[in-house]
Amino acid sequence: MVAHRTVDWAEGAMHSLWIEGKSIAGNLLGDKARRRIDLYIPAGSDGAGLPLLVDFAGFTSTSLVHTSWKNYGENLPERLDRLIGSGAMKPAVVAFPDCFTRLGGNQYIDSVAMGNWEQFLIDDMLPVIERQFGCGGEGRRGVFGKSSGGYGAIVHGMRHGGDVWSAVACHSGDMDFPLMYRNEFCETLRTLDKHGQSIEAFIRYFEKGPKPTHSDWHAMMILAQCATYDPDPERFLGIRLPVTTDTCELIPQRWSNWLKWDPLTMIKNEDHLARLRQLKCLFIDCGTFDQYNLIYGARIMNRKLSQAGIEHVYEEFPDNHSSLDYRLDQSLPLLAAALS
Repeated sequence: MVAHRTVDWAEGAMHSLWIEGKSIAGNLLGDKARRRIDLYIPAGSDGAGLPLLVDFAGFTSTSLVHTSWKNYGENLPERLDRLIGSGAMKPAVVAFPDCFTRLGGNQYIDSVAMGNWEQFLIDDMLPVIERQFGCGGEGRRGVFGKSSGGYGAIVHGMRHGGDVWSAVACHSGDMDFPLMYRNEFCETLRTLDKHGQSIEAFIRYFEKGPKPTHSDWHAMMILAQCATYDPDPERFLGIRLPVTTDTCELIPQRWSNWLKWDPLTMIKNEDHLARLRQLKCLFIDCGTFDQYNLIYGARIMNRKLSQAGIEHVYEEFPDNHSSLDYRLDQSLPLLAAALS
C-alpha cells in the first residue's frame, strides 16, 4: 500500500480525445458512439516513436477510472511515472478507452447487441491515436487488462496477434466457461425470480436504483455475457439465456455459442495458435484464491501454450480476484521492453 509518494517522479502528460465510434453506432443497448480516450505520454516525450499500450478495464468499470485519483495507492499514470522514472519500464504511450456499456461492462469483441467493440478499438481508435501522436504502429502495439479486460486482451491476441497487437498481458482473465459460469447461471435465475423471470423487468429495476445488491450485479454481468456471446436481436437488448429458466439446464445450441468464445476452446484453433506465436510477449497470471475459479482455467491455458511450444510468461500469486493493479508492475515492463 502506498499512502503517498516518497519520490516525486517526473509526471507524464495526460490528454483526452473524443472519438466517433462508427463501429458501435446503432447498438441495441442505445449506448453512445462518441467515446473518450485518456492518453498517457511519458515525461520528456511527445509520444512520437514510442510503443502504444492499451488498457482494457474489467467488468463494472471503465479504463477512465484508472486515470482518476486513488486513495492509499497509485492510479495508473502515477504507476507509470514510477515505473518509467525508476528505469524499471521503458517509456510507452498508454491509452485508456471508455468502453462502458448499459449492461455494466465489456468483453471487447463484436456483438450485434453490445456493438462492434473489437472494430471500434482497432479500426476507429488506433488510427486516431497513432496519427495524432506518432506512437504505436505495426509491431509496436500491446494490450493489457484484468478480468473481462484480461479476457479481451488474450482474445485480441488470438485473433489479431502479429498484425494489430504484438504484446499481450492477461491478468486473471475469463477462461474455462463451464467452471466459471455454471453456478452463476443458478444465481442469476434466483435473482430473476424476484422479477417474474423477466429480463426487462430486472434491468428496469436495476437502472432505477438506488442500490443494486451484489447478486444484482452478478446477474447483470451474466446478462451482459448473454448479449455478447449469443445475442438475439429480437429479444430485449438482445439478451437470451443459455439455460432453461425452471431447471437451469444448459440449452445446447445456446451454450455452444458461448463456448466458441472460451479461450480454452479458441486455443484449439490452429489459426489462433499461429497468431499467438507472432506475439513478442505474452504474459498470463492469476491469483491462487481467485473466487471465480479462474486459476484452474489459467493453469490449463498455461499447459496448452507450453504443449504448443508458444513462448509465454505464466505466474501465480497468493491473492484473489480483487484489487490487483499491483500486478501491473510485473507485466507492463515486459510489454514495453518487447515493443521497444
